[in-house]
Amino acid sequence: MAKGLFDLTGKVAIVTGGNSGLGLGFARGIAKQGGDVEIWGRSADKNAAAKKELETYGKRVTARQVDVSSEQAVIAGFEALMAHYGRVDCVIANAGLPPPFSGTTLDQPTKDYHDFLAIGMHGSFYTLREGARHMVSRAEAGEPGGSLIFCGSLSMFKGLAAKVPYAASKAAVGAVIRCMAVEYGKYGIRANSIAPGYIKTGFMADNEQTAQVDKYFASRTPIPRPGYPADCEAIAAYLASDASSFHTGDTITIDGGWMVNL
Repeated sequence: MAKGLFDLTGKVAIVTGGNSGLGLGFARGIAKQGGDVEIWGRSADKNAAAKKELETYGKRVTARQVDVSSEQAVIAGFEALMAHYGRVDCVIANAGLPPPFSGTTLDQPTKDYHDFLAIGMHGSFYTLREGARHMVSRAEAGEPGGSLIFCGSLSMFKGLAAKVPYAASKAAVGAVIRCMAVEYGKYGIRANSIAPGYIKTGFMADNEQTAQVDKYFASRTPIPRPGYPADCEAIAAYLASDASSFHTGDTITIDGGWMVNL
């Protein structure tokens, strides 16, 4: 019996790119509410550190080295997850790269464009598709439900100069999510995107340039501060829980009010 509105006891979630930054924030939110978590990341050391931290919440945690740009690696990763846990209730496609390239779109190498989309767009699709496959099988066996979540960005709504592959991947997978919401709702599966605003993560150096970026975003954001991974823990727990069972096809901004202040 559920202990609270967002209780995740008995549920299993997978978070790609879950060994740091926003992904680890999502994983924390789920583990804190009683869910078991598997994180995927390419760094064995970062996986181990994240696993150790998440285990302090008293739930089962596994970490796996998976390159989501490989369709076969994603399929194999889900097979391993199912062999270990026997189910998957929530899939968070978060793995990606920061916006690439500092020049202009006209100068961006085509190879860099394709390499970026291989992770940010195709890898997210493989992850969401294979997660949906297992959820549909469970629904057909008599237990409907499940949550597909994509970590997007505010570039889903507005243009970013010289950041075409980043914005393109976010917008494209946002469309994938809406299609999946329509296609798989009959199985009790919902699909939503989270669009974070400016979030400070461990990737960002603590220097004067970062301080200036913080100051800029604070000056334009109604809640005048940067966001942090902790600010995204609750939305992951909500979307993974049965409390969101009628919430699908949405893109939820976690941005301190940035988008409504333009």
